Amino acid sequence: MKNNLFDMNLVKKNLTSLLLLGAIIAVTPACKKKEGCTDPTATNYDPDADKDDGSCQYAGTDGNVVTVNTNIAVNTTWSATKTYKIYGFVEVESGAVLTVEPGTVIMGDKNTKGTLIVNRGAQLIAEGMASDPIVFTSAQAAGSRAPGDWGGIIICGRAPINLPGGTGVVEGGVEAVFGGTDAADNSGRIRYVRIEYPGIAFQPNNEINGLTLAGVGSGTEIDHVQVSYSGDDSFEFFGGTVNAKNLVAFAGLDDDFDMDNGYSGHVQFGVVLRDPNQADASGSNGLEHDNDASGTSATPYTTPVLTNVSVFGPQATPGTTINANFKRAAHLRRNTHSRVFNSVFAGFPTGLLIDGSAAEANADAGDLKVKNCVFSAMGTLTSVASGSTWDIAAFFTNNGNTSYTDNTSLGVNDPFNLSAPNFLLSGGSPLASGAVFSDTDLSDPFISSVAYKGAFGSDNWTADWCNWTPQSTTY
Repeated sequence: MKNNLFDMNLVKKNLTSLLLLGAIIAVTPACKKKEGCTDPTATNYDPDADKDDGSCQYAGTDGNVVTVNTNIAVNTTWSATKTYKIYGFVEVESGAVLTVEPGTVIMGDKNTKGTLIVNRGAQLIAEGMASDPIVFTSAQAAGSRAPGDWGGIIICGRAPINLPGGTGVVEGGVEAVFGGTDAADNSGRIRYVRIEYPGIAFQPNNEINGLTLAGVGSGTEIDHVQVSYSGDDSFEFFGGTVNAKNLVAFAGLDDDFDMDNGYSGHVQFGVVLRDPNQADASGSNGLEHDNDASGTSATPYTTPVLTNVSVFGPQATPGTTINANFKRAAHLRRNTHSRVFNSVFAGFPTGLLIDGSAAEANADAGDLKVKNCVFSAMGTLTSVASGSTWDIAAFFTNNGNTSYTDNTSLGVNDPFNLSAPNFLLSGGSPLASGAVFSDTDLSDPFISSVAYKGAFGSDNWTADWCNWTPQSTTY
């Protein structure tokens, strides 16, 4: 009897334990990933965390370094008395204004792909001075910097673009939306600003540009901006209507002025200086213009107006060894309606390529223009797509363009010097006169009428604020 009673009690205990275990399992949720800081470089790194919760904190090199790793949702000012270090994708949210004082230094972190993104409805007010520019640069030490050390600056606006639905998402993995219906949209003011070593690859073959202007409207003011050693394009315009002056593209890896998706603004006084050793596997060009990626007839058409641009390519002299990935000074393709005036192109394997039947038809109709420009030291002066019989030589000559076989004939003092270029004209330069502004595309009040061709006459507008040796600069 005792044995039977013992057996029954044992069964009851086991049954009770099983019921309790089942109850625990029933109310316990599925195993969650532990959240915390997953960046080993952070001061609060948690080796047991499986999912990053945005809480990472970083030690500065001194008390003046400010960590920026969260979005900016209210009006904020960055002071020149501090250095700011951007970790990850930092967004200025709609309705907020980020003001950056003259002389402020901002660094982008490499490990987290530090990038500043100004969303639609937000503004960036970054107004430096020639004597006190604002600098966005690599967080790597002097001597250890390289193209693509951080993301760059992305400005998103509500101006028209030609993508389906009237909006798009910026390339580079940031997923920032751009485009809209407000041609006069205002994303702020950017003046006397340097952007050094941007263009990090978010994924293989998917890089962020130096300065990305995506659907940015004409209410935005941009002038005196230098992009140096970008790991992708120096300047890219995805649609929009923004105008810009005094732009410098220095030693970028891919294209210098890339314009597409219906961009229809004006650019005057832009200069390009290429490092002959650095070019992108995709093919590096001075200008690369498309209506869109497939060359459709989507509207608004890509109709940029460029005047007084100087593109100094890799081929300074016949004996200069250049990277084989350099391609063209100007590649106009995929149904673009570009208009280029009074500009100078020097030292590329190919000068002008008008690529495809749609671009050729636009040229014949006067919707694609290259007028009153000068080309020098090109391996091949002009080119068309393989199999085309279109007469680009006649187009070139009939539009008042001229060419020289060597760069010295331009009469520019020392434009290919990578550490101290001198873009001013020497005495007797053929570029000193002959600019023409009679075309209706140049009637916009934004355009200044000058006598000279190219970006420079007697005024060196790069003086004081540009930096040609950022690798050795200690910030």
